[in-house]
Amino acid sequence: METQNFIIRETEFKDYEYFAKWEKDPVVTHYLSFDEERTYEDVVTEALYNKFSKEKMDFTIVDRESREPVGRIYISRVDRHSDSLDITKFYIGDPKLWGKGIGREIMNELLKYCFTFLHMERVTLDYYTGNKRASTLYESLGFKSEGVARNATKKDGKYYDLHLMSMLRSEFFGENNQ
Repeated sequence: METQNFIIRETEFKDYEYFAKWEKDPVVTHYLSFDEERTYEDVVTEALYNKFSKEKMDFTIVDRESREPVGRIYISRVDRHSDSLDITKFYIGDPKLWGKGIGREIMNELLKYCFTFLHMERVTLDYYTGNKRASTLYESLGFKSEGVARNATKKDGKYYDLHLMSMLRSEFFGENNQ
């Protein structure tokens, strides 16, 4: 996948160093379900386990100019029978890049990939209570609220609520769903 400014490619082994660094940064992980003690070994072990699952996909967001990784996309619950999947993790690893429209640019391309290339009917995602940036982005892209899953995730021994959202193929393409 490619946008004007970024390349979204399958994750390579060398990318795990970036992920491990970002996933230890409390600013980056404030609204992500990564425990504080997460290590490089944890990132690699999880990634290698997921690599052999047909229900999971891991992508790296790369700056087109510098060719350096800037973020991560992790998709799970890929269900080919029901044509649905979940965008489980989506983040930009450098807070200095936040607020510049990168999330919108990447998410538009990712949704196009999910609905066109993967032929999905439904894409879901969730976000932590209080994550206004995520809420604003997802709503502006056309995701619809499905409610709140109470105590749905755990981070460092504490439970958090997750706001559930979805988008259907017809909503992405602007078709009437009759």
